[in-house]
Amino acid sequence: MKTWRAFVTLSLALCLATGAESKISKDDIDHMMETLSNWGRWGNADQFGALNLLTKDKRLRAVALVKEGTPVSLAHNAITVKADDSPAFEHRMIETGEKPDSGGASDYVGVQYHGFTATHLDALCHIFYKGKMYNGFSQKEVTSRGASKLGVDRLRDGIFTRAVLMDMPRHFGKSFLEGRQAIYPQDLEAWENKVGVRVGAGDAILIRTGRWARRATEGSWDIMKNSAGLHVSCLPWLKRRDVAIVGSDLATDVMPSGVEGVLLPVHQVLIAAMGVPILDNLDLEAAGEAAALRKRWEFLLTVAPLAVQGGTGSPINPTAMF
Repeated sequence: MKTWRAFVTLSLALCLATGAESKISKDDIDHMMETLSNWGRWGNADQFGALNLLTKDKRLRAVALVKEGTPVSLAHNAITVKADDSPAFEHRMIETGEKPDSGGASDYVGVQYHGFTATHLDALCHIFYKGKMYNGFSQKEVTSRGASKLGVDRLRDGIFTRAVLMDMPRHFGKSFLEGRQAIYPQDLEAWENKVGVRVGAGDAILIRTGRWARRATEGSWDIMKNSAGLHVSCLPWLKRRDVAIVGSDLATDVMPSGVEGVLLPVHQVLIAAMGVPILDNLDLEAAGEAAALRKRWEFLLTVAPLAVQGGTGSPINPTAMF
């Protein structure tokens, strides 16, 4: 029965990847939660998930990609006005230089970062599936005091690995992808062939849809109803390549997802089944320009989340180093 289900799921994925008229159902996503799972791969107590692939050797090889010492931020400027159905970043001054007797300046910042505006990392405790989190930990491990398992504080030493930037607007010859445009496995492989870089174990894959270029042109829109991103048929491909991190300039999933009853299936399977943390709302505009100028689509990626004990993620300022 399992072999038959795997065959059906793969057939659907292949049909969708080639543009055939087929649908992936919620049952298929449930099956992917099993067949693509990394639960137990690094032991039943593991809380790092696919970041276990970032071995000392992997990090050293990523550092060797640095040729110029040129850094490029992958974070978007904080948005302080509510937009895109997400809370605004709060920033207010407490002490300024406007008073003659002022001895310095201080301010306050606050952000509800999960959403569609703040650049952030999703920790492995962020997504629940049938009462469980990654590696079978109960969702009850997350209480009003925070997450006792899989919290972002587990990543306090930072993330260092090779990143591959997949610039889909450049692939399709556009400034940005139109709303609802799905990215399929064949598109990812076509980009690899075009730029001569192959995604491998422990890599971060960063998907540029041109979201911020679109926003600058069209203004804000209803994100959940009209946004480009990865189609669910990319999930088996990401598993085969053994990626450690997935990031994009929006929320990774194409929206709507095309799977009835599942809002963000790529998010769900990556985090809860595969143990792959996600980087949301990156700004890949400058990185795309820097990579195109150098004709280099791989670089050292560094990510330093806040050491918030029990946090479900963190605002971040990731850096590409060329």
